[in-house]
Amino acid sequence: MFPAASPSAIIFDLDGTLVNTAPDLAAVLNRVLERHGRAALASEIVQTIIGRGAHTLLQRAFARTGAPIADDAAMETLYREFHDDYTGNIAFHSHIFPDAIPVLETFRAREIPLGVCTNKPEKAAVALLDELGLRGVFDSLVGGDTLRVGKPDPRPVREVLRQLRADTARAIFVGDSETDVLAARAAGLGVICVSFGYSECPVATFNPDAVIDSFAELPGAVEAIINADKI
Repeated sequence: MFPAASPSAIIFDLDGTLVNTAPDLAAVLNRVLERHGRAALASEIVQTIIGRGAHTLLQRAFARTGAPIADDAAMETLYREFHDDYTGNIAFHSHIFPDAIPVLETFRAREIPLGVCTNKPEKAAVALLDELGLRGVFDSLVGGDTLRVGKPDPRPVREVLRQLRADTARAIFVGDSETDVLAARAAGLGVICVSFGYSECPVATFNPDAVIDSFAELPGAVEAIINADKI
């Protein structure tokens, strides 16, 4: 693998890319909706509205089930309710996607720096990785509140690169949504998308460099991009 050159770093999105968090997010979201007289949403629907943080998730969920959230004060109340519930149930049903662990171990064995760039709040992201035994795999983690700006803004991606001391020109981002593609492209990275994540549209629509259907395909996709000088 990587006979010509290795990537300077591989950065991963979290929800829908490394970890299937939709079951826990849907359960917590539905408890909030039901406490406020709204109908629960199917997990399949929740998956399509994940990706830009809890505030956006709540906005989209309330808009789908009735009147939108009234104002900033109401939003902050709902956000705190969601956050407190989710923090206590962060990995009850969530699980690492198949084949991710052996692939990550392969990258680690080749001393490729690994990072996480997510719109999940940093403390929640760290807690999730801790619960799943993944925290030590990554050399950097930037959450949606680390810089007070989240993806698709490229600054969180650039911060991971800075922490990893990685060359932008040979770094790769792995994600599952248009948000990830936009952030990675703006930061100058090559992009691989997983097809099994939480995008409302097929990820090929967003023109990543490659689309993979399982983590087992990731090393080959990384190798192809590096050796084709696409980044």
